[in-house]
Amino acid sequence: MYRRRLWTMRQYAGFGTAEESNARYKFLLSQGITGLSVAFDLPTQMGMDSDHPLAAGEVGRVGVAINSLADMQVLFEGIKLEEVSTSMTINSTAAILLCLYVLVAESQGADRRKLSGTVQNDILKEYIARGTYIYPPRPAMRIITDLFAWAGHEMPEWNTISISGYHIREAGSTAIQEVAFTLANAIAYIEMAIAAGLGVDAFAPRLSFFFNAHNNFLEEIAKFRAARRLYAHVMRERFGAKSDRSCMLRFHTQTGGSTLTAQQPEVNVVRVALQAMAAVLGGTQSLHTNAQDEALSLPTEHAARIALRTQQVIAYESGVIAAPDPLGGSKYIERLTDEIEAGARDYIQRIDALGGTLAAIEKGYIQAEIQNAAYQYQKAVEEGKQIVVGVNKFQADEVEPPKPFRVDPELEKRQIERLREVRASRSADVACAAISQLETAARGTENLMPGILECCRSFVTLGEISDALRKVFGEYREAF
Repeated sequence: MYRRRLWTMRQYAGFGTAEESNARYKFLLSQGITGLSVAFDLPTQMGMDSDHPLAAGEVGRVGVAINSLADMQVLFEGIKLEEVSTSMTINSTAAILLCLYVLVAESQGADRRKLSGTVQNDILKEYIARGTYIYPPRPAMRIITDLFAWAGHEMPEWNTISISGYHIREAGSTAIQEVAFTLANAIAYIEMAIAAGLGVDAFAPRLSFFFNAHNNFLEEIAKFRAARRLYAHVMRERFGAKSDRSCMLRFHTQTGGSTLTAQQPEVNVVRVALQAMAAVLGGTQSLHTNAQDEALSLPTEHAARIALRTQQVIAYESGVIAAPDPLGGSKYIERLTDEIEAGARDYIQRIDALGGTLAAIEKGYIQAEIQNAAYQYQKAVEEGKQIVVGVNKFQADEVEPPKPFRVDPELEKRQIERLREVRASRSADVACAAISQLETAARGTENLMPGILECCRSFVTLGEISDALRKVFGEYREAF
């Protein structure tokens, strides 16, 4: 059940203001990129506007700041959204960002049914590994299910979730845990969607995944192969999927940020190339390569270009994309694949015995397993049992480090000024009515997406929409 890889080269272009990110998007398009990937700043991820007290100093720092439809219009100005595939790294506020994207596309005359792209929209891994959650898990899962149902009808070409093992691995998990916990999360989403009345073959073909690529070259190749095989078994045996498309593990891969070192950062180019090649040999459909200076700061233009060229050399010069599974049949690769699949199955069975993924998260089981793995790895590094070149072996006298990228603090001031202009120029009555309707929908059982879309159309801000839902659902606080 193989198909030829779709090479969609992605490179993050999201930091600073919408204007800054738009300029980077246009540069990437000029380099032959057909898929765009945007990361959002922490306030946007946490459902806060740029003038929120907790947003001070974080606006535009690790991604682009989006407060309202006005920002999204600037972000994609001059970019025909029907002609590109856009991946948005966003979770708690994914429904809001998707609605903003749809409105910008429709203002360009685009048909929302023809839009292609992905919202990460994977809230479970936030409770497990990353922390940018807003609401308690169960209402957060309702929002995701509502997005599935709405987009399945309104945006049939859109990938409604990218179930992420990337952040699980970044938090310190092993390769087996990355596969197991990612697929356990997938099981929870699928169960929730089926419980909401959606047919598995109606929504499963639009599920996508997001994995990490680390340095153990052969283990990583086997990891991707094991994940593909195990997912197909889960879909057939557990959920009774009939369509082959429902059983396809379509995944994006990003090279391992946590493997990059501040010491001798130029060596990171080698690490990234090995990781990217492992992802390709393991069957990834799209790829993001980290820049060599990301252990120090956001990437410079020079570092981002080298990361992009790494992908292009693999795609156009290496010849490795000639076959879909070129290492299949290798005794060592097949044994590693079997071992990872068996280990992941065992974890999934343990999670089932705890009552499923939500129960395992609420009990802290998955978090503890990752924390223990991270501790064991760090202990091995400190004891010299795990070699990290340039860190605990082959150190060198450091020359002057490369000049890191810095976000201009004036960008935050400009962002807040535009936010205030939006609030002052919109119809207050229309905005208040849209917020009230959304709160009413949240207290009931109707799909939340039409209410969120109307709020976005009325220039209600991301923070105001999130606050309306906070008012109904509350905020999540870890109990352990």
